[in-house]
Amino acid sequence: MADLRKRLDANRAGNFYVDSTCINCDACRQLAPASFEEVGEYSAVTHQPATESARRQAYRALLACPTGSIGAEHTNQTILNAAKADFPLPIEGNVYYCGFNSEKSFGANSFFVQHLGGNWLIDSPRYLKSLVDAFDRMGGIAHIFLTHEDDVGDAARYACRFGAERIIHRADVHAMPDAEVIIEGEEARAYGEDFRIVPVPGHTAGSLCLLYRDRFLFTGDHLWWDPEARELASPRQLVWNAAALHRSIEQLTDCSFEWVLAGHGGRVSLPQPDMQAALRDLVERRR
Repeated sequence: MADLRKRLDANRAGNFYVDSTCINCDACRQLAPASFEEVGEYSAVTHQPATESARRQAYRALLACPTGSIGAEHTNQTILNAAKADFPLPIEGNVYYCGFNSEKSFGANSFFVQHLGGNWLIDSPRYLKSLVDAFDRMGGIAHIFLTHEDDVGDAARYACRFGAERIIHRADVHAMPDAEVIIEGEEARAYGEDFRIVPVPGHTAGSLCLLYRDRFLFTGDHLWWDPEARELASPRQLVWNAAALHRSIEQLTDCSFEWVLAGHGGRVSLPQPDMQAALRDLVERRR
């Protein structure tokens, strides 16, 4: 719960605000970019939402905030309830953003794929009844794909509730030692219908990407979109092995995809040739 006494001075006067417990995870700026911006080391409300649509986006950001750092001086319960019911939030087709980012995962995004062969949860949101009920309505969870050791969140609780198998790389298995499926080595491989697991060591030794239908690439902390620079980006800090990271980025040039759906950082959709060009540009910048 945000504390009005800790309201940041960078906030624009008005109902919504960010307090000093913000960890600058970027979730609010992705969900309501018209209202939230990065100011120094925090996010802040730089434009108070003026329409019902904008207020609904701001309430989504409030709900998704992993540290409860977003508050409203006066709550519109009707819009708040509508925003809560929006999650999982559709991205495209049967791919969703879960919302309710977890502080255990440093505020990382998690995603959900509704699939006839069994639904997938990619990384883990907070374990909340509203999400559990939503996943129940959507057919449950069969697979929980963990991109790396940092973003396992409440995966164990979701696995127990839904009887789902957890998938993680051997090198990061210490974060989920009782996972049901352990990925070995650095070779990409098909996994069931429509999915391909791509090891991308670099940020961590066991980082993984998940490619769905050669269109959606779930990247964890390996790769993301920088909306200000309008280019793909990859980590330069907290990197296990920089040379391995560069090789992993180069490896992705062999994949076809149109979406980058990241744990941290922006998500983006580009035509496949443009995505390949953006990826090759990143490779050249990281040489």
